[in-house]
Amino acid sequence: MTNMRKLFNDILNTKGVKGILLFSFSGDIIFKEYIAPIDEEPGHRDWSFFIESLAGMRETDLVFEKGRIYIRRTEIGYLVILMALFVPIAIIRLNCDILLPLLRQSKSSRKFGRFFKKNK
Repeated sequence: MTNMRKLFNDILNTKGVKGILLFSFSGDIIFKEYIAPIDEEPGHRDWSFFIESLAGMRETDLVFEKGRIYIRRTEIGYLVILMALFVPIAIIRLNCDILLPLLRQSKSSRKFGRFFKKNK
């Protein structure tokens, strides 16, 4: 999890970003981090219907009265960024463009990492 935290650090440090969720394609939460406290823990929900409804979507930016949600498809699932209205979406998109290849590398390194562990 700390490795994922490092990957998302630039996005999480953007002023106005309130949190990040990374869902697998089956709706399981792979990573979650919140800057601000939330009323309800998302881990207690069944997210599969939400994830299924995103099928075929590459990215979307949902704007609400009190906030914004940016969703981006990755190779391992969907990245959901919770943020305030004033966050520049161009900065978030740029950070995601930089992040996506790193997520791909993180996924592939997990498969083979156990074979190349250093013995202490």
